[in-house]
Amino acid sequence: MNPHYILFDTPERDLLYPFSHTRPVAAIKVGLLSIREKWERWLNTTPISYFTMDHLQARYPLIKAPKSALTILLNGHLLPSAPLLEAIRLLEPGQELYKDGRLLVKVISGEDFFSPATSERVNFDGDIVRIDLPWHIFQFNDQAIRDDFELLTAGRVSAPLSSTNKTFNTDNIFIEPGAVVECCILNAATGPIYIGKDAQVMEGSMIRGPFGLGESSVVKMGSRIYGATSVGHRCVVGGEIKNTVFFDHSNKGHDGYLGDAVIGEWCNLGAHTCCSNMKNNAREVRIWMEARQEAWSAGPKCGVLMGDYSRCSINTMFNTGTVIGVSCNVFGSNFPPKFMPSFSWGGTDRYRLDEALRDAAAWMQLKGQTLTESDTQILTYVFPG
Repeated sequence: MNPHYILFDTPERDLLYPFSHTRPVAAIKVGLLSIREKWERWLNTTPISYFTMDHLQARYPLIKAPKSALTILLNGHLLPSAPLLEAIRLLEPGQELYKDGRLLVKVISGEDFFSPATSERVNFDGDIVRIDLPWHIFQFNDQAIRDDFELLTAGRVSAPLSSTNKTFNTDNIFIEPGAVVECCILNAATGPIYIGKDAQVMEGSMIRGPFGLGESSVVKMGSRIYGATSVGHRCVVGGEIKNTVFFDHSNKGHDGYLGDAVIGEWCNLGAHTCCSNMKNNAREVRIWMEARQEAWSAGPKCGVLMGDYSRCSINTMFNTGTVIGVSCNVFGSNFPPKFMPSFSWGGTDRYRLDEALRDAAAWMQLKGQTLTESDTQILTYVFPG
């Protein structure tokens, strides 16, 4: 019987606010795939389930293993690698894999993962990549795109690319069936370029890798996109974008600059929305950490971090290192606050829950989706009490 795999959240999951409020850590997208999708491909197994917060479990269920099965618990913050997989394969039941005092993997029999930790620890000496903080999502995006590109394209042949395009390092470009790319410049000399199934890159767009465009997503005409940028499924993007991660179903369809940023699911950025990603004095960018009630350094560059279901009006100007919570409606003539808690309305007022749910459902309907009961439960839980 094959092992049963479960990705578990850690107590530090709240540091990934606002993205961990509405999903397990392993459902966060970095590169072309979510953390769970990476593990499924590396391990050649599906499905891998989640052990996460109660309010998320309906949408992200825990699949219980037969009592006779070997269960392997994987830290949901970890990105897989060949050395890590080899270390996992060498573990015996009852053993735990640690790195710098932190649990990476635990091997147990059956459903006994609530048992106390064993004393039999194995130390992992290799390098690891953990997504522990929200800015890690874009900081590790470059290598994640490269790794995912190999996972998605190994042993496969790209669909043909139209002769109307100008390309560099064409062998590093992969086009899925149904994708349409015409009259564009694709420079894969700086990193791979992946265009997903039924996606479209409109005329006049200029793209430098590493870059990934998800299934059924659209790059608008004349866009300028720098690596490392990854766009989820069924998104619309345009304007100037650099080193940014879009989760699924989000839109930035017009001119405006977005750099060193993370945009959650079901977000919409109005025309000419811009963000600053670097301070005028070139000092470190400090981000408000809601879980710790203090500001932490994110390094020299960080743009906007926007949670799921949030939207901003035309000409919105985001200051360096702005954090927007879940289901915020951002508008106004000045810079929004650098921290907007979930369900903020215009910066100072609060979004009513019934209106927020109604508006979320309307936005989902535009992309042919429905606000489910589990979605409603998650948003109701996140709503400030």
